[in-house]
Amino acid sequence: MKIHIFNPEHDIALATHVKRFTAPHAARQLRTEMGFLPALWAKDGDVVLVDDVRIATRRLCHLRQYVSNVRLVSLNDKHAMRHLQQYVDEIDSIEPWGWDPVVAEVLTKAGLPASLIPNEQQLLDLRDISSRQWASTHLLPVVVGIDDRLVGASSYVANIEELSRVLSDGGKYVLKAPWSSSGRGIRYISTADHWLRNQTWAHNVIERQGGIMVEPYYNKVKDLGMEFSVHSNGSVVYDGLSMFQTINGAYSGSIIDTEWSKCAMIERYIPMGLLEKVKDKICAVLQPLLAGRYQGPLGVDMMIVTSETGEFLLHPCVELNLRRTMGHVALSFDVSDAMPRRLMRIYYTGKYHFRVSRVKKT
Repeated sequence: MKIHIFNPEHDIALATHVKRFTAPHAARQLRTEMGFLPALWAKDGDVVLVDDVRIATRRLCHLRQYVSNVRLVSLNDKHAMRHLQQYVDEIDSIEPWGWDPVVAEVLTKAGLPASLIPNEQQLLDLRDISSRQWASTHLLPVVVGIDDRLVGASSYVANIEELSRVLSDGGKYVLKAPWSSSGRGIRYISTADHWLRNQTWAHNVIERQGGIMVEPYYNKVKDLGMEFSVHSNGSVVYDGLSMFQTINGAYSGSIIDTEWSKCAMIERYIPMGLLEKVKDKICAVLQPLLAGRYQGPLGVDMMIVTSETGEFLLHPCVELNLRRTMGHVALSFDVSDAMPRRLMRIYYTGKYHFRVSRVKKT
């Protein structure tokens, strides 16, 4: 039996680096209204911890064809949690959306086995390798170097004076906080006025997180990603392609389709042989670096861009997400050549909604 919990405030928790904090309202609402999500990838008999069992049950009624027979337990129901503790010997693992000090503290206080929860030193290590700085040092430059059709650069700047010097050449840049959630903690700088308006923000990021990431601006054509899992023996295994959509840098939906069909979408821009090289290199680089330090799902966001001459290039590591991703969620659905292509979306209309709908294959 596995214990699952959806904690979408994970990236923000990594940035704040405290055991207890109040997540933004939007993150709390997302956790409450989408707490059922682990039922999509959990197995029969697993437990999904949620804020509100009634809300989760109601949402799952509309997704019966996709979900497993899981048990929903509210973290706020002390009686239910005490009952769950009686089966502690049957718990194989605890699998949150992502590990951070906040969710570790919540699960510890709920009485779940300490042996299944990372300790403080392990959490510190996980935070370190979850930062954009770690990926820009250990993964991006190594992967980019394997082929001329790959592009991507990222540097860490530790003070505002150096940052001003870097931006003074008049080029287009993207500034990123070392830790931030999807679509947040990012600023685009293309003019002196843009820099002037974002200087206070950048100063605050450096003060709070020790530095800031600076990346060239690329002309993006398409978002994509690769999903992996790190197994208990340390091996890094490729799970599949992730084709997703973003709006203003924030996730808006994922394609559910066969690997072959998703590859065909990418092959319009870059050859599949290049993706294979990138996949193999990511596995080879991450396996020795993550062995004994991390176990679970991870995703590498990428993008297809155009060069100044109009050539299609691949940026192989826009983001390394050391947690479960929406790409992994999309991969949990059954697919076949006989099934239509579908789009999995989370959208907001005062409440968060989860929807799976058919889309045309183009």
